Amino acid sequence: MADQPVLTVEHLGLSIGGARIIDDVTLSIAPGELLGVIGPNGAGKTTLFNLVSGVLTPTEGTVVLEGRDVTAMPIHRRARAGLGRTFQTSSLFPALSAFENVRLAAQVALGHEVSLFRFPRGTDDASRVARDRLDEVGLAHHLDTEAGLLSHGDKRKLEIAMLLAGEPRVILLDEPMAGVGSADVPGLMEVIRSVHRSGRTVLMVEHHMDVVLGLVDRVAVMHHGQLLACDTPAAVMANPLVQSAYLGETV
Repeated sequence: MADQPVLTVEHLGLSIGGARIIDDVTLSIAPGELLGVIGPNGAGKTTLFNLVSGVLTPTEGTVVLEGRDVTAMPIHRRARAGLGRTFQTSSLFPALSAFENVRLAAQVALGHEVSLFRFPRGTDDASRVARDRLDEVGLAHHLDTEAGLLSHGDKRKLEIAMLLAGEPRVILLDEPMAGVGSADVPGLMEVIRSVHRSGRTVLMVEHHMDVVLGLVDRVAVMHHGQLLACDTPAAVMANPLVQSAYLGETV
């Protein structure tokens, strides 16, 4: 991995109505790293993602992407700068096919005119990107399947394919296993592993510890809006502070 971090948050903070939601979080992610962010409900995991992706603006601190301060940059400009993000809730067009969903995402990324009612020929750039991304996540056999008819696990794969259509270099996955049946978890894990192995940097919020431990290079532990620890999975699990903080709580 290169010495230069691909993403850095420095002394990041968010206060709302006098309450500290995120408190002085500093964290650097190396290029090509897969970092898991864990913690119980209310620990600040999704809020941290919202600050990094531009959904929220921090009251203190900075977000630096590939050496560029993006703290005040809106979501769409961060996306163009190479930062992509999925959400806990689905953002699919359920009545459109898997192919049409990804092709729309590719059209946006390529700067093409977008319409839900008129699609380009199947040989255009957006269509080629859509086929490649669906193949990358293992959904090539579902090109013509309506998104709403896919299993929950396949819907998550489709959301990742739509994200990849924008060619992000840094990817934020917010609880990708949420609502996914146990039978679909191994396949979705393999997709995330493949995305990581392709050279992309991945940050993932996830409650399922077996998923986290089976995928990540490092684990960042959030607790009451603060970064409690960030280390290898083995070191974090053995950390007395982590054990003390989460005694009786589900991580």
